[in-house]
Amino acid sequence: MKKLRIAQIAPLVERVPPKKYGGTERVVYHLTEGLVERGHDVTLFASGDSLTTARLIAPIRESLRLGRKPHTPIMVTMMMLARVYEKMLHEFDIIHSHLEYQTLPYAYKAQVPTILTMHGRLDLGDSAAMLRSYPDMTYVSISDSQRYPVKDINWVKTIYHGYPSSCFEFNDKPGDYFLYLGRFSEEKKPQDAIMLARACHIPLKIAAKIDSADKGFFQEKIRPLLDHPLIDYVGEVDDTRKVELLKNAKALLNTIEWPEPFGLVMIEALACGTPVIVRGCGSAPEVITNGRTGFICNNRLDFIEAIHHVDLLSRKTCRKEFEQRFTRERMVNNYEELYYNTLQKSALTRGKICFNEELMT
Repeated sequence: MKKLRIAQIAPLVERVPPKKYGGTERVVYHLTEGLVERGHDVTLFASGDSLTTARLIAPIRESLRLGRKPHTPIMVTMMMLARVYEKMLHEFDIIHSHLEYQTLPYAYKAQVPTILTMHGRLDLGDSAAMLRSYPDMTYVSISDSQRYPVKDINWVKTIYHGYPSSCFEFNDKPGDYFLYLGRFSEEKKPQDAIMLARACHIPLKIAAKIDSADKGFFQEKIRPLLDHPLIDYVGEVDDTRKVELLKNAKALLNTIEWPEPFGLVMIEALACGTPVIVRGCGSAPEVITNGRTGFICNNRLDFIEAIHHVDLLSRKTCRKEFEQRFTRERMVNNYEELYYNTLQKSALTRGKICFNEELMT
């Protein structure tokens, strides 16, 4: 197959890959590296502190969240998109944007096809109306459930995220603690994880990020619950510490209460052999097989029962599920196939247009 000239456009919030918390940028990293390994000519548009074997083009030196210089996020993102679509378009066969809505006005009439992976939830504000304004773009979902709020646009494929198997160490002999890993925010319901741990008398380690928007929630709802002998808050962690926590946890206690579009933390846990106890919303039933790689819970009693029965699950089965469904190789295969199919369809469309124009002259 022809080697492609591919532009990958990443958010500027975190570097690629993130130093600590960050999902989308982590996915972009593994996709980019996988495409480079296959011989494609990849250009990554991301913050200047990003690490990549692709050609890096950076509108800012450091990522927005952890960088030392303040930037206006919307402005620097617009400058990056303008550079791609107005100055460098001729350099690419295909553009893959992870910036969602911001890309649409730039990509709408571009001669080079754009793939848009939607990483966030689509049920808030004007999200659905915005997407319906551009219904014929090439959209990728990261779970089937993510599409629910706006089914009537050109969804071409669902592609699950993936990691190299080597990123996570399998451990069949975990410790006695449960783990909450992610973000302190209302929709993630970390307070439920804490109260479950206290009710079931189980040790709970918490590794979580506090966004600026969630500081009030943390101070009011979470901080008062942390002063308990069963609860160990370790802060926001890097990749090394995250793997250590995941592989030694008896289970991941994922008490989310929102339509999670995917949830990288769930496949990170599976990669270590760690079962996932999760509320049955969003992508959870697609990622976790109830009674096999974890438990899907609908209420507090379900969570309590799952905590008491998690030792019945096979950690080897969890790891095998990861290897079969959520590897980087599988993710890259799916995107590579989509790139070729999109280019073939684009070429056929252009051919029809040229043919019709010839008939009219």
